[in-house]
Amino acid sequence: MNMMMFADVLCVTVVQAQDGWGVTYTATDICAIKGSTVNISCTYTYPSNVRVQETFWFTKGTNTDPVDLKTQSEYSGRVQYQCKDKTCTLTIRDLRDTDSAQYKFRFITNQQSGHYTGSPGVTLTVTDLQVKPSSYSSWLDCHNRCDLPGPLSYVWYKNGQKTSQKQSYYYYYSDSFNSADSYSCAVATYEHLPSPSVLLSVSVSPSAEIVEGSSVTLTCSNDANPAASYTWYKKHGNPSLQPASKQFNFSSIQSSDSGEYYCTAENDLGRRTSGSIFIHVTYPPKLLSVSVSPSAEIVEGSSVTLTCSSDANPAANYTWSMKHGNPSLQPASKQFIFSSIQSSDSGEYYCTAENELGRRTSGSIFINVTCESNSFFTKQHTANNTLGKTTQTICGDDPESRPHTSRIDCLDPYSKDNTKAPGFLTPESLTQLALDRRFLT
Repeated sequence: MNMMMFADVLCVTVVQAQDGWGVTYTATDICAIKGSTVNISCTYTYPSNVRVQETFWFTKGTNTDPVDLKTQSEYSGRVQYQCKDKTCTLTIRDLRDTDSAQYKFRFITNQQSGHYTGSPGVTLTVTDLQVKPSSYSSWLDCHNRCDLPGPLSYVWYKNGQKTSQKQSYYYYYSDSFNSADSYSCAVATYEHLPSPSVLLSVSVSPSAEIVEGSSVTLTCSNDANPAASYTWYKKHGNPSLQPASKQFNFSSIQSSDSGEYYCTAENDLGRRTSGSIFIHVTYPPKLLSVSVSPSAEIVEGSSVTLTCSSDANPAANYTWSMKHGNPSLQPASKQFIFSSIQSSDSGEYYCTAENELGRRTSGSIFINVTCESNSFFTKQHTANNTLGKTTQTICGDDPESRPHTSRIDCLDPYSKDNTKAPGFLTPESLTQLALDRRFLT
């Protein structure tokens, strides 16, 4: 069965010369599949007082010295003219890649200089179908180099057997992936002209988990004869990876190398594209940092969130710690939240991120909690004791200073060492403040 491919009809009127000479092509661009049969047609006009003696089609030569297709060896036995009633159709069978060209019609009459060539002619593009990886993961496309006249339906073959997926130019293969499977496609009504089979034959070594920094080798397997040359590609990445060889090696693979890879194999007989394989690079936590929200002044009783950020694959587990305090805060998660922060929460915090490949600790961040006081006062007094004179500053609630308000660090002024973990102004501290007031008065 021969395959006939026709473009959508597009009448193009060629400017006629004087006395009604002219050629009109039914289409100016035709796309046809390699191996099929194509028809290229035109109508022509000439004055009524002349007689046409010869009609032919050509691609080579000039308008004044054209070469009839039938005389060219590369078209021998494949070309036929059907010319009648001012209409002429060129038929080319068993289309080849070399048939892609611009075709023109010429007629010669019984008058001197009575010949005419239709320009610009018809551009024929011969394409073969190719199976290529889609831009979407686990899909294959039935690709061609030009726009075939449509609408078209497609047939897909797996290991030479027709699959249940029809009509679409793309094919989903992930559910039944096997590195030994081959796939091809064809236009549905011309199944005798399928694309070359493509082997999903990309392999990766090691086949187990791939850890950042390790050596990884991709291999493109093909049984081509003569031997093929190979090219590697990364989807959504570098269009052509070097070196171009059967194997592509990562001497020290990085997390940025994660993605889908495929190869092409090409020799004098054609070019094939493999399916894709996904490389998933794992690595321990890195780029660890701690942030606090809000980043402005933190007031006692407010909500505060600490966030630990890292880049890890697989995802990391997080632990929070307070320097000179609780070595492990709960819950263990990416964020640690104080729903109502207290002055005793002031201090330095850091986080640890850990997965099966490693563990990393962040730098620390300091939280300084301030609190509201109705007022505070400062009094000084000098007292004689065995050690000499003493000057004392008192912070607390002074009735005389109301209604002034201020915000102060919530430190116990009577702590023996305020550099240690801070605390509240406790009832004991307030009692001491009252005693000091009596002493000062």
